[in-house]
Amino acid sequence: MSGPDAWRGKVIDAHGHLGGWFNFAIADTSTESLVAVMDRCGVATMCVSHLLGVGPDARAGNALLLAELARWPGRFLGYAVYDPHDPEAPGRLRDLLGEPGVIGVKLHPDTHEHRLDGPGYEPAFALAAASGAIVLSHGEYGSPWSDPARFATVAGRHPAVPLLMGHAGLWPSGFAAAADVAERRPNVVLEICGSRMTARHLARLVSAVGADRMVFGSDALFLDLRVGLGRVVLAPLDPADRDLLLFGTMTRLLEGAR
Repeated sequence: MSGPDAWRGKVIDAHGHLGGWFNFAIADTSTESLVAVMDRCGVATMCVSHLLGVGPDARAGNALLLAELARWPGRFLGYAVYDPHDPEAPGRLRDLLGEPGVIGVKLHPDTHEHRLDGPGYEPAFALAAASGAIVLSHGEYGSPWSDPARFATVAGRHPAVPLLMGHAGLWPSGFAAAADVAERRPNVVLEICGSRMTARHLARLVSAVGADRMVFGSDALFLDLRVGLGRVVLAPLDPADRDLLLFGTMTRLLEGAR
């Protein structure tokens, strides 16, 4: 039965990171520190990519990801970063999706400077469809690379792939566009992390889309896990919707990815 505290110890963070980033002030980039914060917050599992992979070196970053998944089985699940500019990326992703703990693919069109619906990402979507993997992509309203409209395009091409729209469009001006895509494309799920997201924005998105089409993400270590979680816990939501956001929807997606 749902209740105000039913989420404690069950939370699945759908959008996290390991490692550091060159222009973010992250006081402690150790995985041990992140696990300690997860324990204090009642987060059971975080789905992560490695920031080295998101940035300059997908191959090395994915190798570091596998090492951390092996060190912390169950606490972390992995998104393998796909670099659309690497000619060997399809074969590497095929192997990575068979590794223990890897449940999906991480795309970052703005970092890669490649359109989400461009040809370079098509092999990643095809492999995700074949393996049942989840795809998480950075989503940014107004971006030439990752605007919500591009999610609508690729979701239509690959209707069997669960596609998480990271940040739900990122900017408040784009939340309505993100919701519109999720309403039109049943395989698009809105992931809600971002410093511009507020409890009121969150409640409006739940009203528009439904909590069963949304997942909680913190964007740790970029952003503070405690702040992101507190936003959901304190938002004006029904307990059942809060439970779906914090663990219910992502549990369903992960069951299909394993």
